[in-house]
Amino acid sequence: MPSPGDQQRKAAQRSALNALKRARRSAEQAGVSLSEWEGEFLDSVGERVKTHGRAFVDPEKGAPGQALSAMQGRKLKEITAKAKGEPPKPRWGRGKTSSSKRPQDGADITGDD
Repeated sequence: MPSPGDQQRKAAQRSALNALKRARRSAEQAGVSLSEWEGEFLDSVGERVKTHGRAFVDPEKGAPGQALSAMQGRKLKEITAKAKGEPPKPRWGRGKTSSSKRPQDGADITGDD
């Protein structure tokens, strides 16, 4: 009988493979063309997961029992969002102005009264 750890790794492997297939399939159905890099990414990650059970070597890049590293998971989410037609999220940098810096009750910032 397989140990609970083995069962968890197999489940993570199946989940990752299904997510990769869904991303490619949704892009094809939506008519969104993936870049050459994105296509190669999906192919290579899928092959590594099938062959080795996970797509990364360094255990510090992903949680134990997970098939994809944190960055691979993020890139997969970006590809899936692109396939769904969602606008890309900014990767880094400052976001929009925080609410504490916005003028209160319609006050004018320039001071022209």
